[in-house]
Amino acid sequence: MDAKAPVQGSAMGRGTYPRWLKLGFWICATIAVAVVLRRVVALAHPTQGGTSPTAGLDAVFSSHAALTLAHILPAMAFVMLSPLVLSRRPGALWAERLFFPLGAVVGVTAYAMSVYSVGGWVERSAVLFFNSLFLFSLARAYGFMRRGEGAEKIRWTLRAVGILLGIATTRPVMGVFFATRQLTHLEPSQFFGIAFWIGFSINTIAIELWLRSRGHSAAVARMAHPGA
Repeated sequence: MDAKAPVQGSAMGRGTYPRWLKLGFWICATIAVAVVLRRVVALAHPTQGGTSPTAGLDAVFSSHAALTLAHILPAMAFVMLSPLVLSRRPGALWAERLFFPLGAVVGVTAYAMSVYSVGGWVERSAVLFFNSLFLFSLARAYGFMRRGEGAEKIRWTLRAVGILLGIATTRPVMGVFFATRQLTHLEPSQFFGIAFWIGFSINTIAIELWLRSRGHSAAVARMAHPGA
């Protein structure tokens, strides 16, 4: 394909992102949506007393079900809208109008959710740090959008989306901790905070390294001006 030809379709499409970044996005997005759906089912059909490793966690979330839903449902919608927002497709303006308010709701409710942190202050500190970074990135993206600076808007949107999807990256990290409990003797209250710091850090660093790499400028320019 001619390098000067307009990029069609989603910003997650061919010729825009490096393959590893596209793959990482879709894996994280799939995990995030699956986690939300699983949590909605668990809240709708709570189990009484179970012995599974997740039974105690389900009970914690059930104790503040309304807040949990107010956080995870907008987060799922935010994730599902992000490819449309980044695509800059004509006619996708409605997605952008929903995207930023949804992100604000996700950020505000994340602060409230941190009161119930399973991992105590270690987890809470990760939420406070990365959620503040998420809201800052989202606010910057919104400001650049209002000023019509498409490239900067996309850079900061990518940062916001990458940070939010860090919650999906924490899931396989937690899986490792759960799988090695008999060796480490660590309980969820001991490793959840560590998993949060690891998962969010991986995503934040990965996005930042790409944005500071040589290859990102042309890709961001194509996303900002898809018909150029």
